Amino acid sequence: MNALRRFVSAWSTRGGIAFMKVLAVFPLPVTRALGVLLGGVLYVLVVPRRRVVQANFALCFPAWSATERHQHTRLMFVHFAQAWLDRAWLWHAPEKWVARRVTLRGAVDELDGTAPTVFFLPHFVGLDAAWAGVALRVHRLSTTIYTDQSNKLVDQWILQGRQRFGKLRLFGRAEGVKPIVSALREGQPLYLLPDMDFGPVDSVFVPFYGVQTATVMSLSRFARLGRAKVVPLLPRLTPDGYDVEVLPAWRDFPTDDPVADTALMNQRLQDYIATMPTQYYWVHKRFKTRPEGNASVY
Repeated sequence: MNALRRFVSAWSTRGGIAFMKVLAVFPLPVTRALGVLLGGVLYVLVVPRRRVVQANFALCFPAWSATERHQHTRLMFVHFAQAWLDRAWLWHAPEKWVARRVTLRGAVDELDGTAPTVFFLPHFVGLDAAWAGVALRVHRLSTTIYTDQSNKLVDQWILQGRQRFGKLRLFGRAEGVKPIVSALREGQPLYLLPDMDFGPVDSVFVPFYGVQTATVMSLSRFARLGRAKVVPLLPRLTPDGYDVEVLPAWRDFPTDDPVADTALMNQRLQDYIATMPTQYYWVHKRFKTRPEGNASVY
């Protein structure tokens, strides 16, 4: 029975990847329309994750009415599905298509030179578009921290997609800090996504939407050890593709207080989310790890 499940899973995965390769050549409006359909289906069928999104919205946006939470939740699932299907053309369409659909704007000159740089890339649905857009411009070796997927076929597909443009080096979490810091000091930019709940280890409780939230201090830590500037990347899904806003490097960051730095990161992330609240990855249980004695919000 287990062998049969593995066989079915492997073939369904291969079928899904084949579908994405075919979808890559479809016009963008078709892909986005499929995303609207898929998002509606996910909203109806994936009840546990819908409840997670609604719980997150209730905590973070208490001024929203029940109707507003309902509308924003539906739209969040649509944006999530559209961004997932967009990986078809991001990872398989001709390079010139990707370059035309992913636009960099803002402080783009922050990408130039060889100064040690940490790209703060929060979990907006378009993070893979930001990855591709910057990689098409920045040709030096870059690094990131990668967690293996349990499905090895999916894992291979994701790795190939994210390494399609530029030169991206992946570090596993088990490899520790030292090789990442060495790469930073050598001028290899680090893409860092530190805004998820990674559990209590190496986390501190700092405010996020007024809730004491377990948050890793890695942004402050790597910036300090690597003597690096922090440059936020904010990808926004648009009808024509993605706008990736490159913000100016943060001033006076990091400080000697990593806890205060991490609280500042969360505060600035709130400001970024306010500009596109339904494009953040609210399906994640961001408040899963609670201070001792606090009940689960899920």
